[in-house]
Amino acid sequence: MDFLSFREEITKYIFAEDVLQKADIILIPGNAYPQNAERAAALYRQGYAPYILPSGKYSTLVGYFADVLVQNGVDESAILKEDQATFTWENAKNSRIVTDQNKLVIQKAILCCRNVHARRSLMYYQKSFPEAKIFVSPSVIGNITKENWYTTKDGIDAVNAELSRILYQFSLLV
Repeated sequence: MDFLSFREEITKYIFAEDVLQKADIILIPGNAYPQNAERAAALYRQGYAPYILPSGKYSTLVGYFADVLVQNGVDESAILKEDQATFTWENAKNSRIVTDQNKLVIQKAILCCRNVHARRSLMYYQKSFPEAKIFVSPSVIGNITKENWYTTKDGIDAVNAELSRILYQFSLLV
């Protein structure tokens, strides 16, 4: 495999993204980026799903995601909450607990996450919701895109870090 083909395979793998369909819920793994909550709010306003579930101890305890969602037109009654997770795998597992506690049957979900973090997030949420089809709707953060990640040190470092985390955390999925 030549370098260009290798780069293209990495790009296709890391930067997961789907054509969206209406879903039962929009999921947001914990992070410090308002763009993911803003994207989720836009999808909610467009009628893609009746509920949004932000996850994460640090992004939900202070009301951060809920505030961003409400400021962007999401009805408070549509916002579920998971406030204990401290990393992506816990976001996914704990989100499943919340949907089960709320007696929600999730057949389709939309995952709003950082584009560079899309594959790892998708892997964990697929593991937690094996019966659901999960559609990825990523946000561009830090100007790192699938078209330019390999042109800057920050982009290369971000993708390399995700590849490393996927390999290191693989045992969580088996």
